[in-house]
Amino acid sequence: MTDGFELIERVLTPDEYFPLRRSVGWSEVSEAAVAASLGRELYSIALVHDGRVVGCGRVAGDGGLYFYVQDIVVLPEFQGRGLGARIMDAVMAWLEQHAPPGAFVGLMAAKGYEGFYERYGFRARPDDAPGMFRRY
Repeated sequence: MTDGFELIERVLTPDEYFPLRRSVGWSEVSEAAVAASLGRELYSIALVHDGRVVGCGRVAGDGGLYFYVQDIVVLPEFQGRGLGARIMDAVMAWLEQHAPPGAFVGLMAAKGYEGFYERYGFRARPDDAPGMFRRY
């Protein structure tokens, strides 16, 4: 990419992951939980700028029936440039290749970001069943 941002398919380190979470006000999680989680996802992508991870996206699940889009995040100082869409485009391309017909693809959208995911075919669930989903 000519704008200095590069998407790299790789697992984040805890030192890269924690600042992303904190920058957008996500709840605190334990270092042990993060260490147990990172590297177990089905897919992981890092958005890198000047050697620094400034965004990411992950897909968790069982790799057959269930896939969950997780941790689509861009540092606030880099938001508003379409970088979240670049991350999500890469996630969706991976899902198109790996999620079989009939697979469930879910996510939990942060409040106010539902429209972002609707562009990718996700739909809000009924009020009594929070979250969003997409089926292949």
